[in-house]
Amino acid sequence: MHRKSLRALAVASTLWAGVAVSAVGAPTAAAAPICPGAGQAPVLVGSVPGAALESVVVGGDGRLYTTDAASGRIFRLDAPGAPAVPIATVPGGAGGLAWAQDGSLLVGYGSSDPRILLGDITRPGAVAKVDVNTGAVTPFASGLSAVNGLDVGPDGFAYATNDFATQIGRIAPNGSVDPDWAAVPSANGAAVTSDNRYLFVARTFANPGISRIPIAKPGAPENWVGLGGTDVIGAPDGLVLDSRNRPIVPANLLGEIWRVDGPNQYCALATGLPTSSSLAYGKGSSGFSEGRLFRVGFDGAIYEIPGGFDG
Repeated sequence: MHRKSLRALAVASTLWAGVAVSAVGAPTAAAAPICPGAGQAPVLVGSVPGAALESVVVGGDGRLYTTDAASGRIFRLDAPGAPAVPIATVPGGAGGLAWAQDGSLLVGYGSSDPRILLGDITRPGAVAKVDVNTGAVTPFASGLSAVNGLDVGPDGFAYATNDFATQIGRIAPNGSVDPDWAAVPSANGAAVTSDNRYLFVARTFANPGISRIPIAKPGAPENWVGLGGTDVIGAPDGLVLDSRNRPIVPANLLGEIWRVDGPNQYCALATGLPTSSSLAYGKGSSGFSEGRLFRVGFDGAIYEIPGGFDG
């Protein structure tokens, strides 16, 4: 069973729970309001037919990289509209992406391994370094609950999450692993603030919302956003931070892209994008360029979100 199937089962369980809560008269909430100046239609800029796209990053040269959770392939797109070129494959399904300080691409793998359902015990998650020029894959770290979300902080330490379990792992620049550095049930996505003070993670299935974890005090995660009403079935997924360190997160099941302006304050940058799994901001002056926001999803499509432009 690959990760897309595992995720479908979990989403179905979340839907059932949401229906059950509504049935007993839980309060409902209005849909997230459209962010000021946002709400424009998403623009299709690429696709990987048949792929379940799990994560996305953009390099300094404006090239976009994305992973297929089912096949373990890593794809590169040189510019909007360009074909997706497979550059490497990792075993057991590809997960989170992030840039290491040495310029190599970190790729999580093992995401299609059914053991991730008990990842805190079995720890099948691993990370490889990929040379994007040659496609060479070098194992880097292992013994993680999973690597669904992945990000590297300014100090070179990386963080890996498992939306089917609890443990958040921390990976040192030399590849050594602290597998249970922090604990947040159903942590998904990972984004470190530019000042290296906090790690933001989305919570997909258990107590859906967003947590902010002080890096100096990982045992005290903060409930930054708690979802209620109809938003509780939104299934927040792989988030990114804008230049003001505000989380931008896809609500997978609701098909919305949210911006979080503060504790329990969020609005929609875009709508109509179900199965959205991850987001990245562009870099460089060409291709998938600086300030532009891009979305990938389990539908294999890559969209630009005009309302998320970060000038």
